[in-house]
Amino acid sequence: MNSHLQLKNRIKELRKEKKLSQTELAEMVGTTQNTISSLETGQYSPSAYLSGLIAVALEKTWEEVFYYEKEQ
Repeated sequence: MNSHLQLKNRIKELRKEKKLSQTELAEMVGTTQNTISSLETGQYSPSAYLSGLIAVALEKTWEEVFYYEKEQ
């Protein structure tokens, strides 16, 4: 069986819970607002390092922010 997994995230939902703008989150993790936007829309997958920084900034575990989903 050859199934592919796609990395998904809850960044937008969790960011809004913390009342953070994309720019504020970007500054916290050392990236750009455009990168955060691309992550939230699924156009970009973060490095392991960046995904860890985002989880820490949102005060969540990696698994609470990111998850895998089978590609359709």
